[in-house]
Order: sequence, then structure tokens, then C-alpha cells
Amino acid sequence: MTMKFVNLEEARNEMLAEFEIDIQQNKLYTSSRLKEDSAQIYYKLLKEAIIKYNEAHITSKIRTQDLLKTHMPRRTPSGGTILAKVPIDAPETLAEGEFNRFYVRGVCKLAIQKNKRVIAYRAKDVMQPRIESQAKIGQPFNPESLLEDLRKNVGVDTALGVPAGPNSGLSIKLEE
Repeated sequence: MTMKFVNLEEARNEMLAEFEIDIQQNKLYTSSRLKEDSAQIYYKLLKEAIIKYNEAHITSKIRTQDLLKTHMPRRTPSGGTILAKVPIDAPETLAEGEFNRFYVRGVCKLAIQKNKRVIAYRAKDVMQPRIESQAKIGQPFNPESLLEDLRKNVGVDTALGVPAGPNSGLSIKLEE
């Protein structure tokens, strides 16, 4: 299911600028689930999606181009290691998460330019929404703080909790 990015078209240029900042600073997130030779292909797909597509484009390409590992080492409770199957939804998790992070950064830059705040909303329906995600819906955020948080916390949960972790379905939009 495709996410509904309310301000996507007007945010694309700012998203691309943020992507280029991460490229210049060598800060693009590289998932450990990507095959060793797939990172550059993935970055190209992410850039294409930012320019003219969406997260569903990246998900589809990750699958058809077989960019993810099938198994990865995982620690057991006893301290050992096993080879575990990569989850079937891993392409969606990666594509949605990273596309959404650049979308949020782009919307934050728009909000700063327009002297507006941003508000959290559900961009994708989820079967069992987390209580902490539900609490964020409708909550306003300072775009400068959120942008700085996302730039600083690449590939990890942010201090402000937006986006609200993998598969949360949350994003932000310009305050009306």
C-alpha cells in the first residue's frame, strides 16, 4: 500500500537538496540488509523516487532487482548466533522509512521558508497502530528542530520520534 504524502509535489526539490547534502557528507543510510554490491543501485533508486516517483517505486525495484540478502546473522537469547531469514516486508520497511525521512526533511524546509509549523499525521493505514504513534497524530512540531534531528540521526530513531520508527505509518505535513 502506497503512503499518502500530502505535500509531496511541493517538497520534491527540498527532498532532493537534502539527499544531495547526505551524499556530500557521506551520510546516506545503508541498510545492513542490502547485499554488499547493492548500495549504489539503491541510492540511485532512492534519488529517482525523490525526483519523480514514491516509496512504492523503490520497493518494487528492490524486489525485482534482488537487492536484499535472504538471510542475516541474528543473536539468540543465549548469546549465540543463528542465520535468520530477512523479513518478507524488508523492502517496504527500507523504502518507506528512508523515503519518508527525506519527505519529512523536505516538508520541514518548506515550513521554515513559509514560517509554518508541521503536524504529524497517518500517511499509511496500519493494522495495529502503536499507542505512541497514535498519540503523535495532530501534534505540531517545530520544523527547525525536527529537521536538525533528522539530519543528525540518520538511519536511527529520532529524538523527537517523527517518523515514529519502522512501519509506523506516520509522517508530517504543513500546518494549514
